[in-house]
Amino acid sequence: MNSRQRIAYIKESEKMIEPEKVAAVNRGSAIIRRLPMGLQKRIAAGGAKNNSYMGFVVEPYAFFLSYEIRDLSAARELLPPDYEIVPSAMFDGTSPKPSIIIGAFNVHTSVFWGSRVETYLIARNTRTGLMSWLIVDYQTNTNSYSYDPGQGFTGPNASRTVVTTSFKGEVIVDVENAGDHRKLALTADLENGRMRTLNRDLWVEGNLSVDYGGSLAGKDGDPFGLIFDPGEMARALEIPLFSISIEENSLAKNLAASRPFESACFPFAQHFITTSMPEASHITDEWGLEEAAAGFIRNDMESEDRDPVILPGVAL
Repeated sequence: MNSRQRIAYIKESEKMIEPEKVAAVNRGSAIIRRLPMGLQKRIAAGGAKNNSYMGFVVEPYAFFLSYEIRDLSAARELLPPDYEIVPSAMFDGTSPKPSIIIGAFNVHTSVFWGSRVETYLIARNTRTGLMSWLIVDYQTNTNSYSYDPGQGFTGPNASRTVVTTSFKGEVIVDVENAGDHRKLALTADLENGRMRTLNRDLWVEGNLSVDYGGSLAGKDGDPFGLIFDPGEMARALEIPLFSISIEENSLAKNLAASRPFESACFPFAQHFITTSMPEASHITDEWGLEEAAAGFIRNDMESEDRDPVILPGVAL
């Protein structure tokens, strides 16, 4: 994407998100999640027909920790059909390992607005060959995505949710599950971070194939893909492990090694567009991503190419 296209796409993804409509979705989901799962799905599918796509913006300083999986058998039990765990790394030049990644971020979307800590297994879809992020757990202070295949509409599940930054250049996370009190609490000093090239297979290909695992997986769910500018997944801050103080991480303690082997932080917003209902994507590479993004901005770009309207008495 050139500079003009990139800015037009960013504006389009942001314009899709209207706070008043997000609030209405929150109110509606509180009622809908009391209904049987089958009815929830029909309601969600009906709503998606009228609004097929949604904006999804991850705010600056999204923070990720990558841990080596220490119990592969238990991890495989969380995989839906047609997936296998494969070694991965967040940055080019890091030795790949079978990984479980924990991400903490603030987000605003067309259907929810708040903070999330998500736990992912990194696997390969054996049908498509694509590296994939499998969401196996999350803690949040807001409603879930519009419809989770395994649980339908869900509400907040965290008793405490702090994902923020300080004027000293620190990322501060303190998130606790309301039910079982599993927790992620850490402080990361970004001062010693350096921008490094990200692993393309994980960050570009992986975000074209996102699915659910464990109790979140549905019986007939499809992996869904995100539409984004590949440049937003080109580089991130690598945070040295000595700059991270982990007070507690009990989110995946039975699966993960005691210490992470990599940490990444995105010091800029990331702008996505995705389907309102999980839907398989035909996109498999950067070229397809740029074509899909261009489809959302083409009309706006064409209108900008027209001669401007000159108003009387206004100097342009």
